[in-house]
Amino acid sequence: MSGKFDQILQTALADLSAELPPAVRLQRLVAGLRAAFRASACVLLALEPGEGGSLRPVAVDGLVRDAMGRRFAPAQHPRLAAILAQRGVTAFDHDSRLPDPYDGLLEANAGAPLPVHDCMGMALQVDGRSWGLLTLDALAPRHFGDADRAALAGLAPLCEAAVRMTRLEREVQALRTARADAGGQALAAAALDDDLEIVGRSPALQQALQDAAVAADSDLPVLLLGETGVGKELFARRLHRLSPRRDKPLVQVNCAALPETLAEGELFGHVRGAFSGATHDRPGRIEAAHGGTLVLDEVGELPLTVQAKLLRALQNGEIQRLGADRPRRVDVRIVAATNRDLAAMVRSGHFRADLYHRLSVFPLPIPPLRVRGTDVLLLAGQFLERHRARLGLRSLRLAADAEPALLRAPWPGNVRELEHAIGRAALRAAARADRTEIVTIDAAALGLDEAEPVALASPLALPAPAGTATAGLAAVAGPTLRDAAEAAQRACIHQALLDTGANWSAAARRLGVDASNLHKLALRLGIKPSPRGG
Repeated sequence: MSGKFDQILQTALADLSAELPPAVRLQRLVAGLRAAFRASACVLLALEPGEGGSLRPVAVDGLVRDAMGRRFAPAQHPRLAAILAQRGVTAFDHDSRLPDPYDGLLEANAGAPLPVHDCMGMALQVDGRSWGLLTLDALAPRHFGDADRAALAGLAPLCEAAVRMTRLEREVQALRTARADAGGQALAAAALDDDLEIVGRSPALQQALQDAAVAADSDLPVLLLGETGVGKELFARRLHRLSPRRDKPLVQVNCAALPETLAEGELFGHVRGAFSGATHDRPGRIEAAHGGTLVLDEVGELPLTVQAKLLRALQNGEIQRLGADRPRRVDVRIVAATNRDLAAMVRSGHFRADLYHRLSVFPLPIPPLRVRGTDVLLLAGQFLERHRARLGLRSLRLAADAEPALLRAPWPGNVRELEHAIGRAALRAAARADRTEIVTIDAAALGLDEAEPVALASPLALPAPAGTATAGLAAVAGPTLRDAAEAAQRACIHQALLDTGANWSAAARRLGVDASNLHKLALRLGIKPSPRGG
C-alpha cells in the first residue's frame, strides 16, 4: 500500500510545482488516483454556491463523456450527501441500499448498464470552507479495503492543495486579463462564472463567453445574435450577473409577445386616464429596470412606432409614459437579442437604421450547437440528470449508439431542441422500464429521424412573362395563374423558413399571417410542417 501512496504523492507534488493549466492539473490528479487505487472511476466534484447547491464535476476519469455536463444535487443523492456531511473517508459496502449516483455511468461497463459495487469518497475543504468532494468507484465488490481508505485519508491534504492551487491560478489569470480600470471586478466575475449554467468546452463557446466577459463590465448596449434555441437568454443573464449592475433589477421583455397596440404602454408605462381602463399610473418595463439591465428579446419584432421612442430612451436616457406631459429620466443598460438579420431588415425598411446602430455597439454572436462538437454530450448529460430527478429514476444513461446519433444530428433548434429530444426519450425509456433499475436511452428512443427538419428548397422560379426570350408558343402549355400563385406562395414560405431556421412561428410573423393559418396553407401546398419548427 505504501508504494501506491508514494507513487501518487510524488506525481501530485511534482504537478503542484509545475506550471499547468488548472483543468489539466485536476485531470492529472483524478487520473493518478484512479490508477493508484485500481478504481473503475474517479471524480472530483465542486459544490456550487448557494443554499442547496449542486455538485458539479470538474475532473472525471472513467465515466461516460456526458458526465461532465451533469449536476448532482446532494438532496437527491444520499451517498454524496453522506460524504459531504463529514470529514475523513466515507465508504459504502457493496450491499449498501443507498443508490450510487454513477450507476450505469462507468466506462468500464462496455455498454452494459451495470451498477457500482464499491465506493468511497471524502469531502474537501479550501480555506476552512466546504469546497466539494472526491469519489472513487469500482464495479468489483469489496474492491477497497481498510488500507485503501487509510491511504485516501492521507491524500486529503494533497487533494485540497491541488484545488487551492487551481483556484489561485484562476484568480491570477483573471487579474492578468482584466482591464486596468476594472479594479476588483475580474475576481467577482470569476467567482460568478460557475453560477451561470452555460455548459460546454468548445472553442466557439469559450470565445463567446470571453466576449461576454469583456462586454459585461461596461454600460455599452449589447446585441446578442444567434439562431433560435442557442441560449441567448442565458447569455443575457450572464451579462447582468457579471456587470456592476448585478445588484439592480434585471427585466426581460419578449418583444414578439407584445401586441402592437399594447407594446408602447408595456415598455414606457402610462398615467391615469391615458386611455379607457387606465385607472391608475403604471410604470413600464423600462422604468422597472432603472439602475439595472433591460433585456429586449426578439427585438426585431418591435413595431416601428415603438422603435422611435426606444431610440430616444437610448439617446437621452428619457422616457415618457403614455398620457404624461413630462419625460422621466432612466438609467438602464440595454441588452437586445434577435435571431433575425437586423441589417437586412434595415435595408428593407422594417427596422430603424439609427436604432440598429445604437443597439449593435457590441454585437455578440452565440454559436449554434452544430459547431460546438462534443458540447452536445455535456448538455445531454445535464438534461439526463434533470429528467432522472423529475421522473424519479434510479439512473438514466445513454446507450452506446445514442452518442454518435446525438453528435450527427444537425440541431436546427439548437440547445432547446436537444433538451426536448432528451425529455421525450426519457419519457419513452421510463415507460418501458422498471424505475428502480438503470434506464438506458438508445438512438431509437431519441427519435431524431422522426423530427427531421422541413426540406427547405430554394425559392421556386416563376414562369417567364410574355415577351421574354423564353416565352412563346410553349407558354400556352405553361402553368395557370393559380399554379403561378401557389408557386409564389411556396417560394415565400420556403424563404421565410430558411431565414428563420425552420421556425414556423417566426416565419408566420415574417409573412404577416397567423401561425395556424400558415400551417394550413403549407399543408395545402404540399409543405409538411416539421415538429422541430417551434
